[in-house]
Amino acid sequence: MPAVHSHARLIGIAADDVTGATDSAVQFSRSGWISRLMLDTAQADQLEAGSAVAVSSDARPMEALSAQATTVEAVESLMKRGVDRLYLKIDSTMRGSVADQLKGALAAWRKYHPAGFAVVCPSYPAMGRTMENGTLWVHGLPLTDSPAGRDPVTPVTTNEMAELLPGTRIITLSDTSPVINAGLLKEAAAEGVVAVNAASDAELRVLADAIAAAGPMAVPAGSAGLAAAMSEAWLATSEALEVQPPTQPAKRIVVVVSSVHDVAKAQTAHLRARLAPADLLVLQPDADLFAVWEDLDSWTSGQLAATETLPKVVIILPPEGGPLLQLTGAAVARRVAAVVRRAMGQGNFDALVLVGGDGAHAVLDALGALALRVTGAIQEGIPRGVIEGGSAAGKVVVTKAGGFGEASALLETVNELTKHIALPTEAYS
Repeated sequence: MPAVHSHARLIGIAADDVTGATDSAVQFSRSGWISRLMLDTAQADQLEAGSAVAVSSDARPMEALSAQATTVEAVESLMKRGVDRLYLKIDSTMRGSVADQLKGALAAWRKYHPAGFAVVCPSYPAMGRTMENGTLWVHGLPLTDSPAGRDPVTPVTTNEMAELLPGTRIITLSDTSPVINAGLLKEAAAEGVVAVNAASDAELRVLADAIAAAGPMAVPAGSAGLAAAMSEAWLATSEALEVQPPTQPAKRIVVVVSSVHDVAKAQTAHLRARLAPADLLVLQPDADLFAVWEDLDSWTSGQLAATETLPKVVIILPPEGGPLLQLTGAAVARRVAAVVRRAMGQGNFDALVLVGGDGAHAVLDALGALALRVTGAIQEGIPRGVIEGGSAAGKVVVTKAGGFGEASALLETVNELTKHIALPTEAYS
């Protein structure tokens, strides 16, 4: 295990939601960085050398001014912890308030680095997201023809980066000297932001080396794909501790699906179909229960108490329709989190699987978690870690964005955590 040296970098990750924060942090963990999602941004503790710390601004669905302000707050909280490099995690399909997150991040970062500029590349080739000639693609289809284009909360209505970030110059780097490419980035970012094409991991590595060569003034803004490349590029001048993921099988798991994305719904249905009835309990309250907190808590307690021995997997879902139409996504997430908190209090659960960024943040807040130590990944796009602080300290947590993965992703996650209790091919009827 390598030693940590005094010159080791301190990396800050400002993400637009919790699942994006963990998905980026795990890329640094894989390269040997000490990686955490910090949930209590009011604390400004200094970090260990060789750390990568992520915070979530929850800015993705916000309107312009709110997105800028909450991103400024997130970046400033990282600067107070002494970070010397900043990574801005944005959505790989440019959903939400990306332009305003860039403005907020630069406004905060330029207080220390007046010449700071942002380098935008949302490409995540391992998940089928690429940008070629300024056009965004998802698994070979134009972005607007993908589920992200039809996202019920933050749909994307154009495939062109020039329309998503008006006035931004778009360039392609060649595999030449990182120093030369760094100069090209600085020149192209005369207005503060430059976007860079990338269709492969190799092209992301070229970009990452250029950003590292540009020094702290360059703020990379991308998905977990660019984060993986940056973890290696920044490590070139740092040493970091390796963190090993926990290996003990989980005996009982809570799966919380707060995302309303079609992909998340399909993954949940696939999981339910392949669990034996004796191994599964689904908690999905009626919509009218969300109107009164006490009724929701009483219902949850009764559902859990009705089963003499809780099964190996408890799936918690929000209701559909009814009063939910009058609640914000954050309000729904808080109510789902209340169901999770009751379940964790009444049942002996070893692990949580949190699908959807807003819901993940609400659940971790409800459990009083201070941080999430990111230790590895179940598979690409599905990080795992351990809760630090709060009533669920020491519990394993897996986070996943609602729009990522094949239909079998949740099934594979549960099987990995429990060492295979679900059937991969045969469904129960």
